[in-house]
Amino acid sequence: MTRILMVCLGNICRSPLAEGILKSKVDSQKVFIDSAGTGGYHIGKLPDSRSIAVAKKYNIDITDQRCRKFQQSDFDEFDLIYVMDAFNRDDILSLARNEDDRAKVKMILNELFPNENVDVPDPYHDTERGFENVYQMLDKSCAIIANTLNDGE
Repeated sequence: MTRILMVCLGNICRSPLAEGILKSKVDSQKVFIDSAGTGGYHIGKLPDSRSIAVAKKYNIDITDQRCRKFQQSDFDEFDLIYVMDAFNRDDILSLARNEDDRAKVKMILNELFPNENVDVPDPYHDTERGFENVYQMLDKSCAIIANTLNDGE
């Protein structure tokens, strides 16, 4: 089973959306997806209501998710760690113990824009339109990830 972790700052906006979107595109018997935040601000809480709403608009339910903080042990638990922006990438890489850990960390929008290291904007202080834009970016990246995973079957 392939294990993928989605990571943003608070684990309430972007990474829960990425988790839900990718889950909707892959076989849960073959791929496990989770999400976490680099900051421990919202541990145990539901995703942001605006993330829940935009996911629901596309028939994805993310209300089973609860916020958690990234831990160094996640390097052992996951095959791939997709980060939403350079800030979170740097935080995760600072916890890496070796090159194997580092090799697991990828910028999620590099799936759409290879090697450009484009950030997924944090919609927390934005409007619903910001959440919609983030959803669309993540949906496109997750479609590429899912196709790669499905081709590997």
